[in-house]
Amino acid sequence: MPDSDLEKYCTSAVERGATHAKQIHPSSVVTAAWVRWKCQFGCPRYGQGYCCPPDTPTPEQTQKLIDCYHRAILFHLESPPSADRGKRFRHFQEMLVDLEGEMFKDGYYKAFLISEGPCIVCKECAKLKNEPCNFGHRARPSMEASGIDVFQTARNNGFFIVPLRDKTETQNVYCLMLVD
Repeated sequence: MPDSDLEKYCTSAVERGATHAKQIHPSSVVTAAWVRWKCQFGCPRYGQGYCCPPDTPTPEQTQKLIDCYHRAILFHLESPPSADRGKRFRHFQEMLVDLEGEMFKDGYYKAFLISEGPCIVCKECAKLKNEPCNFGHRARPSMEASGIDVFQTARNNGFFIVPLRDKTETQNVYCLMLVD
């Protein structure tokens, strides 16, 4: 049963654009070594950003982090194909980083967001110029880059997710807020 103190954050996220937000138990989050391999051998952006492997935590490090928590919120964004899909993802990520800050200020000092997909805070990552991250206070690693099996985690919590066959299909993306 969800704790009522986190329900206001779930409601707030939906009011600000998330499709769903649900309190989950961190033990339902699945980490696996193969996930980062899919990044390395399948993503054209591999190694090109500070929020992508090899600059992100390993699945083992991520599992140790998850084990420090007793509660989490899984956020879902259903994004049908449109010209502004990228803008929608940006808004979703920015809103959740803001929500993490609000939760911290409300006393949830351990609140930490693990985002989705490649970082889109900057047009071009400073890593490509061997410079430090320009927005380290806003950038967050993705679930995939951190070794989280997003498909199994979403399914473990009653959410729908399937691989897309093409870009004309509705995309389901997920972000995880660890909370205590």
